[in-house]
Amino acid sequence: MSEQIQIPEPATTRKAWKETDVGSVFVSNYPPYSFWRDENTARIKAMLHTSDPADKDIPLGLYMHIPFCRKRCKFCYFRVYTGRNSSEIQTYLDALGKEVETYSTLPRIAGRKLHFIYFGGGTPSYISVKHLRALVARVKTAMPWDDAEEVAFECEPGTLSQSKVEAIREIGVTRLSLGLENLNDDILRENGRAHVSKEIYAVMPWVKAQQFPQVNVDLIAGMVGETRETWRDTVQRTIDLDADSVTIYQMELPFNTTYSQAIRGGNGVPVADWETKREWHNYAIEQFAAAGYETSSAYTLTKKGRPNKFIYRDALWRSADLIGTGVASFSHAGGMHFQNQTHWDPYLKAAGQGQLPINRSFVPTEEERLVREMILQLKLGRIETAYFQNKFGVDILKRFGETYRELRDAEMLSFDSQSITLSRQGLLRVDQLLPEFYHKKYRNSRYT
Repeated sequence: MSEQIQIPEPATTRKAWKETDVGSVFVSNYPPYSFWRDENTARIKAMLHTSDPADKDIPLGLYMHIPFCRKRCKFCYFRVYTGRNSSEIQTYLDALGKEVETYSTLPRIAGRKLHFIYFGGGTPSYISVKHLRALVARVKTAMPWDDAEEVAFECEPGTLSQSKVEAIREIGVTRLSLGLENLNDDILRENGRAHVSKEIYAVMPWVKAQQFPQVNVDLIAGMVGETRETWRDTVQRTIDLDADSVTIYQMELPFNTTYSQAIRGGNGVPVADWETKREWHNYAIEQFAAAGYETSSAYTLTKKGRPNKFIYRDALWRSADLIGTGVASFSHAGGMHFQNQTHWDPYLKAAGQGQLPINRSFVPTEEERLVREMILQLKLGRIETAYFQNKFGVDILKRFGETYRELRDAEMLSFDSQSITLSRQGLLRVDQLLPEFYHKKYRNSRYT
């Protein structure tokens, strides 16, 4: 682990990254994951076996990791499996269901209402309708969610049929997210995507017919093979799809992707530099704005007059409790972070036996909790100083005044006594600004 920590990544390093080098950029937590250890497992389990009356005021969510895909994208860094047969999928879903049942009996969780549910992956839409319905029936018996504010579900277009879309709606999904990434078939194939654009166009009528309360589509700016012309075409085609929200990521290359391994092996991969990706991202924001969309975060635009909530994101960025189930999943409860076993066999063994499949964890200090919420909420584009004063008893403009003044002088944000607002250029590079707020021991380290 110490050797890994010496490898800096953009997500922890205070410098202006120009080329798309290997390393995580997207900041999803703080402190960095490389500092998580297995030494706190007993403390995590003790917390979960202890009830706390204060939990009634903390939203609770359930994440279910469905790690199956038709193909592994060349830029993918998640724990996914391809080529698993129906029997193997059933074995995994049995373990997942058992894990949810185990959590439902723990004093920290038992009796609490689920505010949000997230089916992530991998590709949740990969599994069959039969498997999906059986999983949901088992999980809802243990942890009902009929009154949840949001049930989100990720899809890869090529895995959907009309009957599967109908089944996804029937299980109560309120936010369907389609991983389009691009609408140019050559770019999709080069980057290892399993679908092509005709599958996107086949799916959209089925999705609209089911009248999901919210439909999101994902794009990635700067995929290998992208040009200014192809990106502009993808943006226009996505506008024409008329989704309720659009999430745009800038291409990054974490360490364990196919592309990253090729680069580290000495083979060049033509990924656009950060300036180009920001330019393309900015172009997309301008075009979507002209089409009636408004900015919801550094990544998401929502159509005016349409549902624009993303409960999962907003709750996590405000330290809601989340039970992450499935291989390699992340959880947060009682102010503590923990991750499941990251490989197939250890996860199945522990979860299947009704044990908590915890692999590593981190117990943050109050200062680290403050920094985590502040930097994640900055990705929304605007934060209120009163929120942090009320929750942590801290005036963030005094505590981090020097950093905020430096970012203001660089035209990345503006602030007054009530709020901090990122500029457009600040939003476009927000993940590369956040290390400015890190404690020095977490800078220039391995992020993941």
